[in-house]
Amino acid sequence: METKKLGFVLVGLTALSSIVIFNYIGNLGIKGQQYNCNPTQQCQSISSMLGISHIIVGLLAFIFALGFYLLFFSKGEQEILKRLEEDKLIDTRKDQFEMLLKPMDDNEGNILRAIKDQEGITQTTLKFRVNLSKAKVSEVITRFEKNGLISRNPKGKTYEIFLRDVYA
Repeated sequence: METKKLGFVLVGLTALSSIVIFNYIGNLGIKGQQYNCNPTQQCQSISSMLGISHIIVGLLAFIFALGFYLLFFSKGEQEILKRLEEDKLIDTRKDQFEMLLKPMDDNEGNILRAIKDQEGITQTTLKFRVNLSKAKVSEVITRFEKNGLISRNPKGKTYEIFLRDVYA
């Protein structure tokens, strides 16, 4: 059963039970007034029933609070499953990216990590970030673009570099 439906059922049942219990407590109070509640056997049974009814009221309040929580604050099962799927997709993409880096040398791996860390990084910034020459960065970037790993967009006298969606 969905949590919102369960919450609605709990709130409804608690409300109905509360009406019955409070009516019963009121009747016990009326009986206590009728007997003038001297220490007699009848008054002791009324007092013990009042004590038990207060415990029942506490339980009803707890059940009501649980129902209220389920009704308004609990995340639905669908939201939880959706979040788990998103986390799984992120982990899968991280694993794919790490597998992509394995056959590369250190310079290529550093360049690709820098591009992943800062989407739209310019070649000039990339050169300083990975501490390589402009020619080496350009050579590696050209090879990556030819292999379909990245895309370059002109930006002034340089290029912005983006990972393809498959690898991001």
